[in-house]
Parts: sequence; C-alpha cells; structure tokens
Amino acid sequence: MYGWKSYFVAQSDYQNWANNVLFEALGHLKTDALERDEGLFFASIHGTVDHMLAVSQLWLARLQGASPPANPREIRHPVWRELQNAMRHETRRLQEWLEAQPDTFFEGEVQFVAGDGQTRTMRIRDLLTHLYTHYAHHRGQISAVATRLGAPCPKMDYVYYRREMDMLLEEARQAPIA
Repeated sequence: MYGWKSYFVAQSDYQNWANNVLFEALGHLKTDALERDEGLFFASIHGTVDHMLAVSQLWLARLQGASPPANPREIRHPVWRELQNAMRHETRRLQEWLEAQPDTFFEGEVQFVAGDGQTRTMRIRDLLTHLYTHYAHHRGQISAVATRLGAPCPKMDYVYYRREMDMLLEEARQAPIA
C-alpha cells in the first residue's frame, strides 16, 4: 500500500535529487555570480539557497515539536561549498527522520509558534507539501537566473527523477548476482 509516509519519503528523495541537479548546473557559474544581487527575493542565488536551508531546518524543528526563533534573511552559510553540503545533509536528514516515523504520524497535526508570534496548527501533510513546493518555487527562480547567466538549464522536473530512478532500478535488476 502506498500511503502518505511512502509519498513524502519519495518526495524527500526527489528534493535531494533536484537540488543536486541544480547544484551541478550552478557549478558552471563563477562564485561572484552566485553572490551577486540578481533581483531574487533573497537577492542572490547564494542567499536564496541559504533561505531554503533555513526554512527546511525550521520546518523540521517544528515537526519535531520545537518552535525555534527564525530569521529567514540571515545568511548562515557564507561559503558556497559549505552551503551546498549543508543543504544536501539537511534534505537527507529530513528524509531519514520521516522514514523513522510511524505511518500514523502523517495523519497528524503539528502546533508551532509562527514568525508573527501566533500559535498555529497545521496538518503534517500540508506542512510537508508546503516545504516541498517552497523548494520547487525557489529552485525555479534560481534556475531562471542561472540560465540567464550562462549555466545549462537544469532538468529538475519530477518526471526526470522518476525516469532516472526507474533506469537505476532496471540496471540493478539486470546486474549479475555476485
């Protein structure tokens, strides 16, 4: 049976994959292009990825029952390579944490203190959907700027992820048993 847990664990894997595809394309740009204000909501490519990481950490903390203070505009990882590694680590950490939760967890709600100081309640599946569409939203913005700056256009759509995963599964099935 394919329930919410399976769905969101698979979505976590996709998020990590899509981030890596984006990072590969961004590797064609010089560091100053990543740091320059390009008119994004968080100014630069670097600032936007740092925001994605901060939001991911915030929502995972909320899922775990904490309500840490947040400043979504504060750059926490000023070194690009460290930021990429932290983002990779964070998406895998979320995936592993979700894998460890019981199926019933995904039917629940989480209560947290929002940025405006108000206590809010949100269904977990809505929270995760928000987080994953938030990633996609910002990756799309970054991709548009990066291609304008000369990076190759990253093929990050979910369908490309599925095709790659299906191909890897088929290769594994056909591999000789050692």
